[in-house]
Amino acid sequence: MTTLRLRPEDPADAGSVRRVLGAAFARPDVTTPPEVSLVDELRGTAAWLPELAMVAEYGGEVVGYALLTRVRVRPERGSDVPALALGPVAVAPHRQRVGHGTSVVQAALDASTELGERLVVVLGDPAFYRRFGFGPATELGLTGPWAGLGEPWQALVLPPSTSEEGPPPRGEVLFPAPWSKV
Repeated sequence: MTTLRLRPEDPADAGSVRRVLGAAFARPDVTTPPEVSLVDELRGTAAWLPELAMVAEYGGEVVGYALLTRVRVRPERGSDVPALALGPVAVAPHRQRVGHGTSVVQAALDASTELGERLVVVLGDPAFYRRFGFGPATELGLTGPWAGLGEPWQALVLPPSTSEEGPPPRGEVLFPAPWSKV
């Protein structure tokens, strides 16, 4: 029986990840979807957290991907606070609708919780991300470049690593430069 294996991306997976992203985000009007370039460019920045770039492998083939990278929340007063952005998330078309996307996202979120992260933002389908606990980011006092899109702008507060931890940060979410091209 073939099982789904979830693990952090290995440098040797880069080509497979590009293929999954390219197939999942394919559009007739572009040769290479911007999500492919986004991941390639993020790999070379301080926002890249290799342990939070998760792949789903089925039968030895990379069929899914979920990426969490570093963003910052700039509160009205005080210093920027670290947070995470989820995306892109992709599943190879021939393996969609069988739970691989849910599995790889949950693996990435579990890994971020283990690392003591507190906040994740995402721009995506509320019906999909709600199952993980995401809700409207504006209700948490988060603004950012996609806040004007309404419901797809979402956030998730992860469980605190200690009981002394305060509430999650509120303010403007600042994304690394490669995100401006998406």
